[in-house]
Amino acid sequence: MKKRILASVLVAIMIIAALSACGNKADEGNKPAENTEKSVSAGNDETPAGNAQETKNVTITLGIWPEDTLTDDIAVHEGYVATMKELHPEVTCVPAYYKYATDTFMSMVEAGTVPTVFETWFTEPQKLIREGAVADITDELEARGWLDLMSDSVRDLLSDENGRVYGVPRDAYALGVMANVELFREAGLVDGDGYPIFPKTWDELAETAKTIKDKTGAAGLCLLAKDNAGGWHFSNIAWCFGASPLCIDNGDGTFTSNLDSPEAIAAMEYVKSLKWDYDVLTADPTNEDWGTGFMQIGTGACAMYIGANDAVAQPTQVNGLPLEDLGMFAIPAGPGGQYSLSGGTPYMFSANATPEEINAALDYLEIMGKSPMATDASIEGMRADAQNRVDNGIPVIQSFPCWKSGDKIAAEKDIISEFSNVDAKLYDSYFASTASAGLHAEEPGETQGMYEELTRVLQEVITNKDADVAALMKQADEGYQKTLDTFFPAK
Repeated sequence: MKKRILASVLVAIMIIAALSACGNKADEGNKPAENTEKSVSAGNDETPAGNAQETKNVTITLGIWPEDTLTDDIAVHEGYVATMKELHPEVTCVPAYYKYATDTFMSMVEAGTVPTVFETWFTEPQKLIREGAVADITDELEARGWLDLMSDSVRDLLSDENGRVYGVPRDAYALGVMANVELFREAGLVDGDGYPIFPKTWDELAETAKTIKDKTGAAGLCLLAKDNAGGWHFSNIAWCFGASPLCIDNGDGTFTSNLDSPEAIAAMEYVKSLKWDYDVLTADPTNEDWGTGFMQIGTGACAMYIGANDAVAQPTQVNGLPLEDLGMFAIPAGPGGQYSLSGGTPYMFSANATPEEINAALDYLEIMGKSPMATDASIEGMRADAQNRVDNGIPVIQSFPCWKSGDKIAAEKDIISEFSNVDAKLYDSYFASTASAGLHAEEPGETQGMYEELTRVLQEVITNKDADVAALMKQADEGYQKTLDTFFPAK
């Protein structure tokens, strides 16, 4: 694809800086890339003359660096580093691509190899805070004037019991359903104007999926059943069947599992029917994870996949789906109503990061446009990201604000309007539903443990036509309760 020029100011700086470094992709253990490449320098080897008492050289490792296959994304980050060089010449930035993983993170903490700044999920901060695995950044945020600009609900997720804050938000999301629009067209599921007819209920989704499979041969739906993402998606289905909460907060620091309610069982029976009654799933859901789901929809192997606004680059840029062939619609309603799971991605910081390193990492986030500030540099950072999306066929669509900064929100809105590259009608249903009261935060307690238990049930009902759903959900409920009692024992 012919690449257009990124925001001119960033490119000019990039040329002057002659940047050459980029991070290696992490191995299967999700460790940061070995720093065998040259670091991307945002500073000189020596303190600038005449400034020895005021400037301290700082090196930060950027766990938020793109993986090495995303060369255009790396070019954007090289532009951010070039801006860092201009604004903060004492800082050296080292690319260290990292993908958070629950099974390896604590070993990295013990080894002292956690990047200065990294991304995780909103289910993780409370656990990482309790375990002392991340840095308290309250003082740094307060000094910058960021603390009171953070969304109250997001701030609560990133704070300890004393109100100390340990991270900042990258963005928020709400689950919807991504659709391969071309498969809807091939199946004749379009209205008089040629727009896809998206299902509004779970029963309609099953029928739509069956029609698509019968008429195109592609799977109607990609359901995840390989890892915790399966339980994550299922929790949203369960709420729509009336199974909320799945985890009961007892108000005294303890929690009670509620995975075997009649409503939760009915939701799992529905999932079972997608395999054994409708036969609309991909060949082996037990091999489908978050990434393969986007590959299935991006390559036209399936028509629908639960996804969120923050991941539209996956089916398009990463897996080749033409921009005009992607749409999103609201999570379907069930007998218990319509809900969209809302969550997000926070930036957190290594527990052994110094105040200087934390501030340097926050400076980098501001240049990216991921702070509440609407400075010239941050606006150029957001523009560069939007231009990169246009160049790579990624939808430029609205995000869910995590900051209470009017200037930042206005700047984002202007940039989205300027760079908009999609037919809004393909997303209307999704954004209409996620602007309503149907947003539902992830369950409290040890949420990843709940997802793990639910995924085990999914694996069984997908592979065994005779699976006893009620018995399996009871077993999952008991297993999750043991996890809750371990993490949150009665005092």
